[in-house]
Amino acid sequence: MFTTSSLWIIFTLFGSVGQTIRNAAQRSLIASIGTIGATQVRFLFGLPFSIVFLGCVYAICGEAFPHIGMLAFIWTFGGALAQILATALMLAAMRDKSFVVTTALIKTEAVQVAIFSLVVLHEQIKPLTLLAILFSTLGVFILSWPKTLERPAPRAIVLGLVAGGFFGLSAIGFREGIRAIHDASFMLAASTTLVLALFLQCLVLGIYMAARDRGSFGVILSHWRGSMLAGFVGAMASEFWFLAFSLASAASVRTLALIEMLFALGISKLYFRQPTSRREILGMVLVGVGVMMIVQG
Repeated sequence: MFTTSSLWIIFTLFGSVGQTIRNAAQRSLIASIGTIGATQVRFLFGLPFSIVFLGCVYAICGEAFPHIGMLAFIWTFGGALAQILATALMLAAMRDKSFVVTTALIKTEAVQVAIFSLVVLHEQIKPLTLLAILFSTLGVFILSWPKTLERPAPRAIVLGLVAGGFFGLSAIGFREGIRAIHDASFMLAASTTLVLALFLQCLVLGIYMAARDRGSFGVILSHWRGSMLAGFVGAMASEFWFLAFSLASAASVRTLALIEMLFALGISKLYFRQPTSRREILGMVLVGVGVMMIVQG
């Protein structure tokens, strides 16, 4: 039986499944509306659904609407900006034809989150949690790294690592933004922070697009059907992420989230009927061990 303190496990698992589906939906839009447009879709079409989710939570909780103080705003804005920068760096690295390498390096996010949490927030990392992070990250590297011995471009390596760092900072920013809202339940604080984050991201990217690529607005609207699906699934996944952040450390949530690699690999194997190599089995075992450790911890 799950207690309130362990609900973050369920929230993270649902968030991981939702993110896998969202990535597939978002990837299919890149060819039509470009990388910046596909990124904006995640925020622009996700915002209305996040407002609906907030309304549902508000009705269920029956609480007064929480006050968003300056500290909560600063942390949330920092997380929103870091996520935009991380996405831009990730796409820049993938343009160097280093998709697989970039994916592997971005997954160092869990390690970087633990380091940032220790240095910036002075959070103590339990030994079992640290082992879980190391096992899971190593497993992801084994699963993601190219099978050939081609040397990846140095630029892609740097961009991938920095992108992972910014994704880690965004997780910390969102968690601290939620924690800075003191006069609300964890559900209402998480849902409120999500709406604020998506609004800020829409605003920042909207200003950028208005200055650099105004034509993208029309292209995005012309593909509203596919964008609605990506927006809904993205908002749903983010809702679960934020609920998890409200109950557990960013390091724990992002480590358990590495199970997303197993979901994606499983879907790929079932769809393409590809055999599983020994290396993939080793990687899956390491990720599985890490996930069990983080849950046990």
